Amino acid sequence: MNATIGIVGGGQLGRMLALAGYPLGLRFRFFDPAPDATAGEVGELIYGAYDDTAMLARFVDGLDVIT
Repeated sequence: MNATIGIVGGGQLGRMLALAGYPLGLRFRFFDPAPDATAGEVGELIYGAYDDTAMLARFVDGLDVIT
């Protein structure tokens, strides 16, 4: 499975989800307002305000599912 999962929020829970998903062949992208969000250490991080439609569009491009 090569699904790419988008996670809104780049905190510790997103990081743990990604670490659990990598052995299953999943890829992860995170969206968070902080450029140094913890989950950015384990996956692609897109950062911007939650109401920034341009950054949100960049975040969702190519994702299979978002949570």
